[in-house]
Amino acid sequence: MADQPALNTGSHDLPVTPALAAFMADQWAATPLPADHRVPGYAHFPARRARIAEAFAGERLLVPAGQLKVRSNDCDYRFRPHSAYAHLTGLTGEEQVGHVLVIEPDGEPVLYLRPRSDRAGGSAEFYRDRRYGEFWVGRRADLAEAAQLTGLRTAHLDDLPKLFTGSAPTRVLADVDPVVDALAGRPSAEQAVRDGQLAAALSELRLIKDPWEVEQLQLSVDHTAAGFADVVRALPAALRHHRGERVLEGAFNARARAEGNGTGYETIVASGAHACVLHWIRNDGPLDPAQLLLLDAGVETDTLYTADITRTLPLSGAFSSAQRDAYELVLAAQDAGIAALRPGASFRDFHRAAMRVIAEGLAEWGVLPVPAEEALREDSGLYRRYTLCASGHMLGLDVHDCAKARAETYLDGVLAEGMVLTVEPGLYLQPDDLTLPPALRGIGIRIEDDLVITADGARLMSGALPRTVDGIESWMGGLLADR
Repeated sequence: MADQPALNTGSHDLPVTPALAAFMADQWAATPLPADHRVPGYAHFPARRARIAEAFAGERLLVPAGQLKVRSNDCDYRFRPHSAYAHLTGLTGEEQVGHVLVIEPDGEPVLYLRPRSDRAGGSAEFYRDRRYGEFWVGRRADLAEAAQLTGLRTAHLDDLPKLFTGSAPTRVLADVDPVVDALAGRPSAEQAVRDGQLAAALSELRLIKDPWEVEQLQLSVDHTAAGFADVVRALPAALRHHRGERVLEGAFNARARAEGNGTGYETIVASGAHACVLHWIRNDGPLDPAQLLLLDAGVETDTLYTADITRTLPLSGAFSSAQRDAYELVLAAQDAGIAALRPGASFRDFHRAAMRVIAEGLAEWGVLPVPAEEALREDSGLYRRYTLCASGHMLGLDVHDCAKARAETYLDGVLAEGMVLTVEPGLYLQPDDLTLPPALRGIGIRIEDDLVITADGARLMSGALPRTVDGIESWMGGLLADR
């Protein structure tokens, strides 16, 4: 067959005989999508596309979904479309590989996609191509179905190169799809700046969530809370296992796959001193009942919105005296950070409020070599030896959402109603830190919650999970007693 060499066939696939090829091209029933099928949140996407088109009126904008990445040999990682593409189209499935949203200079959005194979048209892709064939990876929409799903005009992906032969000024969301980047050519310094402005604008478009997005995030938070309960129920088995962290990771990740698309980021299951490693994802350690467990995890919904919650739990079910003292300091810092959230407040205010509590607590412990006020000065920051990272970030389609936004609109900006963010102060008392008393070494604590800014403050979205020492001990006791 003429198109056979272009197929992504495996080295161990059997040859296709002419007789089989002819047999495969005949007698297939029509399987159209239901006529009322639409992407979730269908009504919210046109306004988003209109806003980005207006920001760059008269220019062509390309927002790719991205390409597959090889995990090993001929096996790819599971595909997740780029968040900007999902935000503008509502298309979130693994079949979006290589697709591109184009907004034309007149503002019309066009979706370029690889439609499903015509089984009767002589193409062997549907049963031979391991990367794109329907028999291998599932159904794709055809052009008409994609238009029905999204309300967008659609075009074949093969026509995309034609866009680069004209004179229309073009911006590309770069470093997402190497095929699109190659079509656009190596950008000049000026073009790189222009493309960067598009990336920033797409991030800033997501700073304020609409009500549907807040609903999706709340759903993610609720599933995540259920996953945390699953982890507590799995503790007895995990404590007996030589890699108990992995057992708990599996418990949470099973919930994430059962209720959503999976995890929104790699689950952190850090027991004992592993909790002092900020992004511990090896999750290969045993569990010691005398130590704490730091669990940082989030379920990603099928619409790709993720929660981001952390709880620090006593593996025995009860905090020791030293653990309680450290935990209550972090909780007081989080309370101060949450109290600082309101429209018009500086984004950095909640971090400053939390860090003041941390620094004052460390000074009271006699750990800091200088008074708290001196440690808090911008030219000092000595308290950060014990709490290195910032105390929160925007949350949405990405766990660290809106990351390409300009500083003046995000990090140096102000909070506004509809923003969703985390508040997550922590203490990371390294096991080899000789400035600490032995009883505190190797303790890592983070308390992280998700909040939406409201007209008069902020609403705690993750309040179903307890935060206080007594609340955690009671919650854990109840879950373990029910087993």
